Amino acid sequence: MIVKIKKLNELAVIPSYGKPGDAGMDLTCTEALLDASGCYVYKTGLAVEIPEGFFGLLVPRSSVAKKSLILTNHAGILDSGYRGEIMFKYKPNYQYFLQSEEIKNEQIYLKGERVGQLIIMPYPEVEWEVVDELSDSDRGDGSYGSTGF
Repeated sequence: MIVKIKKLNELAVIPSYGKPGDAGMDLTCTEALLDASGCYVYKTGLAVEIPEGFFGLLVPRSSVAKKSLILTNHAGILDSGYRGEIMFKYKPNYQYFLQSEEIKNEQIYLKGERVGQLIIMPYPEVEWEVVDELSDSDRGDGSYGSTGF
């Protein structure tokens, strides 16, 4: 699949797979900002043109486990019509505020670091059919923890 990509500044790094067979492509921070709500906004300096019938899924890298950050929307969606800059917005978790300034800098991403991943995925176009009954299943209407721990 060919996806058009535009560099919005000279620091932008074209996404790449870490290893053969990886699903996610790493995205690199070109600018890190702190917004008014105390969240870190990481710009990538990139915009993409995802083909119709596909979307981009933005997720944290596994390295986020070494940070005191939580992706604010847990997973982002880049719709095929979006042409703006790809950005990640992380909020510091409560442990961040308990650390010294020296340790805090190790707990966030910095400019030039890989801040997240992009996965391009297809999606079905759904049409709803309103019915009076749904078919039976083994699970039925069991929810939250109904399949065990």
